[in-house]
Amino acid sequence: QVQLVESGGGLVQAGGSLSVSCAASGRTFSRYAMGWFRQAPGKEREFVAAISWSGGSTSYADSVKGRFTISRDNVKNTLYLQMNSLKPEDTAVYYCASARFQYSLSVAPSDYWGQGTQVTVSS
Repeated sequence: QVQLVESGGGLVQAGGSLSVSCAASGRTFSRYAMGWFRQAPGKEREFVAAISWSGGSTSYADSVKGRFTISRDNVKNTLYLQMNSLKPEDTAVYYCASARFQYSLSVAPSDYWGQGTQVTVSS
């Protein structure tokens, strides 16, 4: 059974940094593209960043480009999101997701999701 468990969220002041992680288990992590999504109160879930199965290709939402960095460790089966220069509008629950198909460059469609971790940025 595939499991994704996020950790590392918390409260940070605007302009600060925070890193969140996603530990994966249940299948061969290194074969699947992964991604981060977020959902703010009253809003729909939105794409944040994605990384290919090898880590050689990444993509970002325009709103986080240049501030956030997605990475993965295929030995530790862990996905990371380093968030710098945080803004109050980055406040949301952050979810990691795993692609359906092996060796896909895209995280969509995503069949597996973590439970989410709260990130709150105070102004």
